[in-house]
Amino acid sequence: MDFAARITRRPIAADPDRARHVLALFPSQDPALSDLIGGAAGCSPYLAGLLAKEADWLPGALNHDDVVARETAGFEDLSADDLAVALRRAKRRVALLTALADLGGVWPLEQVTGTLSDLADRAVDLALRVQVAQERRRGKLPETAADAGGIFALAMGKGGARELNYSSDIDLIVLFNEAAYAEADQQEARAALIRATRKMATMLSDVTEHGYVFRTDLRLRPDAAVTPVCISTAAALAYYEAEGRTWERAAFIKARAAAGDIAAGERFLCELRPFVWRKHLDFAAIQDAHDMRLRIRDHKGLGGRLEIPGHNMKLGRGGIREIEFFTQTRQLIAGGRDRGLRQRDTVGGLTALADKGWIPAEVARQLTDHYREHRDIEHRIQMVNDAQTHCLPRDPAGVALIAAMMGDADADAWSARLRARLDDVHDLTESFFAPAETAARPAISAESQAIIDRWQTYPALRSARAQQIFRRVEPELLSRMARTGHPNEALSRFDAFLSALPAGVQIFSLFEANPQLVDLLVDICGSAPGLAAYLARHSAVLDAVLGGSFFSPWPGAQGLRADADRLLQSALTGPGGGYEAALDNARRWAHEWHFRVGVHHLRGLIDADEAAVQYADIADACLGALFPVTAADFARKHGAPPGRGAVVLGMGSLGARTLNAGSDLDLIVIYDAAGAESSDGPRPLAARPYYARLTQAMITAVSAPTAEGRLYEVDMRLRPSGRQGPVATAIQSFESYQMTEAWTWEHLALTRARVAAWAGDGAEGLAHDVEALRLEVLRSRGRDPRVMPDLADMRERIFAARPLDGAWEAKVGPGRLQDIDLLAQSLALRAGDPARGTLAQLRAGRRAGLIAAADADRLGSIWRFLWRLHASGRLLTAKPLDMEEIGLGGQEFLLRESGATGVDDLARRLRDRCTEAASLIDAALPVEAG
Repeated sequence: MDFAARITRRPIAADPDRARHVLALFPSQDPALSDLIGGAAGCSPYLAGLLAKEADWLPGALNHDDVVARETAGFEDLSADDLAVALRRAKRRVALLTALADLGGVWPLEQVTGTLSDLADRAVDLALRVQVAQERRRGKLPETAADAGGIFALAMGKGGARELNYSSDIDLIVLFNEAAYAEADQQEARAALIRATRKMATMLSDVTEHGYVFRTDLRLRPDAAVTPVCISTAAALAYYEAEGRTWERAAFIKARAAAGDIAAGERFLCELRPFVWRKHLDFAAIQDAHDMRLRIRDHKGLGGRLEIPGHNMKLGRGGIREIEFFTQTRQLIAGGRDRGLRQRDTVGGLTALADKGWIPAEVARQLTDHYREHRDIEHRIQMVNDAQTHCLPRDPAGVALIAAMMGDADADAWSARLRARLDDVHDLTESFFAPAETAARPAISAESQAIIDRWQTYPALRSARAQQIFRRVEPELLSRMARTGHPNEALSRFDAFLSALPAGVQIFSLFEANPQLVDLLVDICGSAPGLAAYLARHSAVLDAVLGGSFFSPWPGAQGLRADADRLLQSALTGPGGGYEAALDNARRWAHEWHFRVGVHHLRGLIDADEAAVQYADIADACLGALFPVTAADFARKHGAPPGRGAVVLGMGSLGARTLNAGSDLDLIVIYDAAGAESSDGPRPLAARPYYARLTQAMITAVSAPTAEGRLYEVDMRLRPSGRQGPVATAIQSFESYQMTEAWTWEHLALTRARVAAWAGDGAEGLAHDVEALRLEVLRSRGRDPRVMPDLADMRERIFAARPLDGAWEAKVGPGRLQDIDLLAQSLALRAGDPARGTLAQLRAGRRAGLIAAADADRLGSIWRFLWRLHASGRLLTAKPLDMEEIGLGGQEFLLRESGATGVDDLARRLRDRCTEAASLIDAALPVEAG
């Protein structure tokens, strides 16, 4: 379809005489096109001048949208002087065609701003390259194979987002890749590239008899007051890492490598990602953005009453900048975790935020509509005289002219609609940036006030900014605690949570922006002191609650493993990544999933049985993803694992997949050197020390504290010969030990063994062999007549060594979890059955005729009751269960999980069921053992 047929709107000529004069240069045009040309000329002296200059060129150009490519073709071969003239001609023509396409509605906003941005990119690239070439010809630039001498320009702001306005200047940061030059040549290269940058800016900005190309602003570079116009990427990265501010982070949302050595520019932006996109949700950025908005308003004097004449469409109330700040700040908050939010353009950013649930879809739609309309008005203001202004005219005639350019003859009605849009933008964005003043506190008792008074001494409230945000959050926190069933307990637990926080600005900002998190925190503080303590140590896990999938269905073991693999690989290969970054990522990931399981359990979305499996899924994913990463890092120094590699056996609760909130991991490492004597690497090791040191590296990877805490405590005492044995065991030695030397308790432990991770080229096959060996040992050694007498002896020693740990002990003691577990393991061992979990092992014993069906079923029922009490108690506290300490909220949780009607009923059930279980186990043991 040709240009004229696509015209959907027409400006109204404010100066009919000027319109007629220009139209005389374009005889025999389509009526719609004539109306457009006449309206443009009659409203804009600048466009009238362009139409007169380019009357011969325009008719043949109208039906070619690729105007930038057509008008700059062959410019690479021009000298600097000729290029300066040619670019000015291209600018005139692109500006004219873009204006007509914009005024006539032929192009959408994105094509209008994209064409202007394409011209800027092309002009900067040509100007940079011609100046670098001049420096090279003069012998001032050392030799390098890098494209464009390693120099590149980052388009910032609207240019980076391809949103340039009609008379925009262009914001650039010009850097060079110092690694493109030998160290001895870097100072000379730096001086030459600084000269090239200055000349590039002059070529584009200077107004000559041919006009200008783009006003060029280089002041967004790091520390612009003291740095030259072109600095090295190393210097820039050092600056942002040490001194970068929130406004600079926001600016880099839109940054784009636009000219020169594009590949070097993209590498730089990749390395800068951790500065721009924080790993945690960054709600503290809201206050920074709000402060910046207020400073701009104060500096520009734009904080007064909204009047349409003279209103600044960019910086004024309800203007373009408010929509951009709203979008960019929301992107900064969550873009570190969600790459889908990292859109450069404003409309794309709003769409992504709505799609991801960060803003309501209707808000995104309204702001998008207002943004497009505001940009249209901004363009028309600038088209009048090609002036870089964003302010509407101050006189009624000037306002009427802009309305006429928008196709509206009624300036008053147009102004009223604009005022409504500006007010709407302000209302939609202001509550996000400027929260309401502090609400009134609820009534506080003297005891509670004493607790509150000491909060100001806590580390989390040491800064003025933290105190300021907390003053706004505190009334809501106190009000919600007052509405709980146990407000004093909730306040006391919140006090413990607050006292343990190392810093407060980020988490207080998180609560302020997301009131639903206050509900969750109060819920946790009211009933689960253990989970509150976990939250204080790992407050960043609250980010996960806002991620959109916190309450989604459980992804399962495979889904978790795939997610963990992806996260670790991203840490290894991403900017600033490496092995330590992978360890930190694994910890953050596991903490978030642990917190999710705890919250779901606390809120009754899952029970203790489901929580046990989910905790095991998390541990499996951590080990499965981390062990190969650790092995690969170890192999860089010592070579690949010799032979078939190694497997990690999960023992105990991990093997049985019955972990709780406080579980550590019982592990054994088995390897198969397959005849290989040593590894083959820069520092080779013999097979035995290789696997011993690899195992130590794995233990460190899992258990060592980093800046993100630790993953798990690791216990290796179940390995052959316990603490005296090697930390890694060859499969041949493991088989020999189990068949000839192992004690009955070690065979019982083997009934729960399960391969959880492996590393090495043949390790998956090794995993199958280890499982086959496990079953062979069980079937061979389970027939030993000493199994049951040894079990009886073990019980006696355990009960003597471990008296009951409080009245509510559910794990250790006669008839309790460990006692039932041991009997179940003995049944699996004697039956030679692969079952690992206690309930499955009881069923295996029943099938084998080793225990009466009724007894097995009853022991299974009692085990479930004890497990729910134990696992729920471990969520509430890491200490022995104390009903006074956990308070009424915790008691209600335990009663819900156990099905008891009250604390006395729970105590009776615990006593009676343990007595019954102990009798059933005694009956299953040899008579002489009694």
